[in-house]
Amino acid sequence: MVRGVFIGRFQPFHYGHAEAIKFALDNSDELFIVIGSAQKNHELENPFTTGERYEMIIRYLKTKDYKKPILITHMDDIVNHSLWVSNLKSYLPRFDFIFSNNRLVKILGEEAGLKVIPVPFYKREELMATKIREKIIKGEPWKDLVPDPVYEYIKEIGGDIRIKELAQAKEDVH
Repeated sequence: MVRGVFIGRFQPFHYGHAEAIKFALDNSDELFIVIGSAQKNHELENPFTTGERYEMIIRYLKTKDYKKPILITHMDDIVNHSLWVSNLKSYLPRFDFIFSNNRLVKILGEEAGLKVIPVPFYKREELMATKIREKIIKGEPWKDLVPDPVYEYIKEIGGDIRIKELAQAKEDVH
């Protein structure tokens, strides 16, 4: 039984994340999706709460017929990076490797003796949460960058309005 871990902030969940999940499932028997920086919300770079990010992922997964087990959990950031892997291990059952393109995750994972598998980027130039948030702020189309259930949920909770207001609040401070 090969278990993989896929970690992301999912601010918001987009098609790049969806492709990464598919890749991770193609390369493992079980997958743990970890919502990182769980303590962060209502910031321009982290506008959604952990619960909202869970909801985005769950709504997306309900549209798929994945035959393999998927567990979703979350983890707060910790200040001491050298303890990050042991913290991750304390949140999860045994796992074999991490799927990530994050350089820090790669360094920390490999130093702890874990295999870190890079995820092929999917339309990386347009599928970045930062760029999606920028499009929302500018009033540009962004619906085609996230799965329909995610778009509908963000609209339902006023997440797009929240992002615009957070951008305005950041400008007000400066």
